[in-house]
Amino acid sequence: MGRCLGYYLAVINLITFVIAGLDKRAARRSKRRVPENSLFKLALAGGSVGLYLSMFVFRHKTKHSAFNFGLPALIIAQVFVFLFLKLYR
Repeated sequence: MGRCLGYYLAVINLITFVIAGLDKRAARRSKRRVPENSLFKLALAGGSVGLYLSMFVFRHKTKHSAFNFGLPALIIAQVFVFLFLKLYR
């Protein structure tokens, strides 16, 4: 199960990172955007690190407090859940 979880997290973080990059591109071109709610759903599904990294690589969503404070809090919560599941399994 650990290997599958690792693959899943790698894929969901890559997908989230790419989608955030596409959203930044759409923002620059005044095109249709990805809703913030969808980005947060991807982060909740395990893509929080990918979304957080995209903030720095693409300079995207850096002025939104929900992203600046919410994502690090979500990452910490996900790490605790992962450790809890790993220790008490």
